[in-house]
Amino acid sequence: MNSTYVLKETVRETAFESVWANDINDVFADVAPYYDRANFFATLGLIDRLRNRFVSTIDVQPRHKVLDVCAGTNVIGIGLLEKQLDLDIHAVDRSAAMQDVGRARAERLGFNIKSHICDVHRLPFPDNHFDVVTLQWATRHLRVIDVFSEIERVLKPGGYFYHCDMLRPANKLVENVYYLYLTACVSTIATAFRSNEAAKKCRRYFVDAIRLFYSVDELSHLLTELGYADVHGRSVLAGTVGFHKARKSLSGRG
Repeated sequence: MNSTYVLKETVRETAFESVWANDINDVFADVAPYYDRANFFATLGLIDRLRNRFVSTIDVQPRHKVLDVCAGTNVIGIGLLEKQLDLDIHAVDRSAAMQDVGRARAERLGFNIKSHICDVHRLPFPDNHFDVVTLQWATRHLRVIDVFSEIERVLKPGGYFYHCDMLRPANKLVENVYYLYLTACVSTIATAFRSNEAAKKCRRYFVDAIRLFYSVDELSHLLTELGYADVHGRSVLAGTVGFHKARKSLSGRG
C-alpha cells in the first residue's frame, strides 16, 4: 500500500475520530426523516438526476446478490429493484433510524430489501458472497482503506464495486468556491430543518470532511492500490462528485 494513502487515512482519522465515534450517529438519527428532502435542497434539485445516473451505471443480472453499503434510506436498492426485480438485495448501515425510513419506503413500493445494522468496517458476510456491491454518499465519513478492503473481501471474484460520493475537486478554484457553497448550504439546512445540536455541532465537519477527502483520480489510484482491477473513475459536476466502478480480480484474496 502506498504510504501516501496510509498517511492520509491517519490524518483523516485523527481529525474526525471524535465526530465518527460520538456525533455522526446522532446526526443521522436526527436527519433521517428529512434526509432526502435536505439532499434535494442541497443539490439544487439535482440529486434525483445524479442518483438515476449512478444507478444507470450499475450492471445487474437476474438473481444477482447485491450488497448496498451505507444504504441509508434505500434509494439505490429501490432503484436497482426497479431495473431488475428478482435481485437479492442486502442493505447495511450504521444508522437504524435511516434504515427505518428506508425499510418503510421499500415496503410501500412492494420491495424486499434485507436490512442489517452494523459497523460497515466489519461486514457480517462471508468471503466471495456478492455479485455487486454499491456504496454512495457516505465514504467521506468512513475509514476508506478498511471499508474498501472489506468490500473487496465479500465480493465474488469478478464481481463489481460501484461507488459514488462527494469528492474534493482537483481544480483549486472550483474547490474554493465549493467550500464556500457547502458552508452556506449546511448552515441554511440546519436552520431550515431545525436540526438537533449534534447536527449543528457538525456543520464545520461536513465541509472539512470534503477538504481532507480524495479527488476522483486519487480515489481511482487508491482502488488500484487495494487490488481492484479495471478501475474507472468519472468526474461529475466539475469534480465535486465522482462515480467509480472497479472489479475484484479473479485471483482475489477472498
